[in-house]
Amino acid sequence: MKLRKLHLPLLLALGAALFIFALPARATEAVQEEGSAQAERDFITWMKFDIPYAALNRAMELDIQNHGTEHPADWVEVLSYLAAKNWGNWSRYRPADMEKLAGKIKEGQSISSLAEGLAYYNYYREAYGAVLSGFLGTYLDETSGNEGGGGETREEKYGLKVFSPIAKGFWYTHYDDFGNKRSYGYARIHLGNDLLGSVGTPVIAVESGVVEALGWNQYGGWRIGIRSFDGKRYYYYAHLRKNWPYVKTLKEGQTVHAGDVIGYLGRTGYSTTENVNNIKTSHLHFGMQIIFDESQKEGPGEIWIDVYEIVKLLSRNKSEVSKDPETREYHSVKTLLEPEYEDRFSAGNSA
Repeated sequence: MKLRKLHLPLLLALGAALFIFALPARATEAVQEEGSAQAERDFITWMKFDIPYAALNRAMELDIQNHGTEHPADWVEVLSYLAAKNWGNWSRYRPADMEKLAGKIKEGQSISSLAEGLAYYNYYREAYGAVLSGFLGTYLDETSGNEGGGGETREEKYGLKVFSPIAKGFWYTHYDDFGNKRSYGYARIHLGNDLLGSVGTPVIAVESGVVEALGWNQYGGWRIGIRSFDGKRYYYYAHLRKNWPYVKTLKEGQTVHAGDVIGYLGRTGYSTTENVNNIKTSHLHFGMQIIFDESQKEGPGEIWIDVYEIVKLLSRNKSEVSKDPETREYHSVKTLLEPEYEDRFSAGNSA
């Protein structure tokens, strides 16, 4: 049987429908609301973060290499440009695309000038910035003094200042289970990644911020929620160890440094009764919520991203820890000092 030819108006209608479906949430709202009295929302209501590790890593390297030079290469801008060039389709990304862009930057061309005329560059710049803005920056690196000189010196450096959620020297396995089905309580999808490891493994604060949540949740068991200082990122650590889930000094409202030990991996949760091990496999549930407006913090407007590729990047920077033989508590060997945030920490406040 021969297929009937599609008429041009029908093709155009189908194309328009597919185009609108593929647009970022804010752009879609603008199209839908055009001609109406309802104003476009002034914050992003949905986003997808699927930048591959290879692109994240290379963009980060370019940023660090060019920092302080005549031709800076802000990695968020680099990634946003590449996303806009490919309409957000990262399956089309090739390493040569990054190198071609790096060459243009070296020649003195700015990302902003290159991005002129690119639809949705500003959208990706805002969306990716909300995810990555706290990852790179200036920090003080403490190093031992020269032989015979004694003492400690602090050297200002620029680079990755966030950490793996699993401490250095502790094994874990990790696969991308974001979006998988979950059935406890009600049918839903998994809004994080599971890092499988041994009970008692030290869990690390990925980024400096404020402890917003601490205690029992029937789905996550003993859990910790930490908000970045700019308010854009909320880190969720769940299924922590029974009886001893957190470092003993941790409390809600406390500020923590990136790299601090905050708790211990376990398998609590799936119970309305506190301190119950109803998770079969010991693991850390690690989630990352992106918040553009405070109305998105809780409820149907929440935005959780797949952190699989991000965890790969974070594994490049693992916090070294030591165990106090008397208290049996783990502590980070070094405290990451960030000059722009140090006024937020008071004596005895950090974990």
